[in-house]
Amino acid sequence: MEIIEKYFSDLTAIQKEQFTQLKSLYEDWNNQINVISRKDIESLYEKHILHSLAIAKFISFKKGTRVLDIGTGGGFPGVPLAIMFPESTFTMVDSIAKKIKVAEGVSEAINLQNTDFAIGRVEQLKEDFHFITARAVAPADQLYRWTQHYVNAKEEFNAKINGYIFLKGGDLREEYKALKQINKKLVIEEIPLKDYFEEEFFETKKLVYIF
Repeated sequence: MEIIEKYFSDLTAIQKEQFTQLKSLYEDWNNQINVISRKDIESLYEKHILHSLAIAKFISFKKGTRVLDIGTGGGFPGVPLAIMFPESTFTMVDSIAKKIKVAEGVSEAINLQNTDFAIGRVEQLKEDFHFITARAVAPADQLYRWTQHYVNAKEEFNAKINGYIFLKGGDLREEYKALKQINKKLVIEEIPLKDYFEEEFFETKKLVYIF
């Protein structure tokens, strides 16, 4: 928990309590349904929660923002972001039912009021969103193909233009090239997470913003 407060010093008492509860909740769920590797559960706050919160360093979602989290797994980045931005709504989607069960269970246990969940493929959704997030789920061009019609292009009220915020790693040049082949007008920004966090884990991690 200290690592979260190191980078986010203005948390409310409720947010601190919610973040604190995540460790025991994910440990309990992981014993039933293995959604986080045994090794990673020991560094949950750094490798999963703080990693998810890189998005909160990039943008502060305003009240009423609707965010879609694709391939959320056990709720990353959706659950940490929902704690951070209680006046925005987060829809978490995963094709694996047991993973959504974990995300939903954790969300209920910490009394999040701004989350909803869907099991299945993202193409089946019927709403639109201001932002779409994902963490190491699929190549960016595939995610764009699946979801481009879900981005609300009319209702702009955040500091950033509505679009995609992905957490990724590695060499992404081929993904960017494929994205440009689909839509030449796309703007792609890449931010190294070492700009936000000093821990070694973030040396090769990136935030990719596409609009």
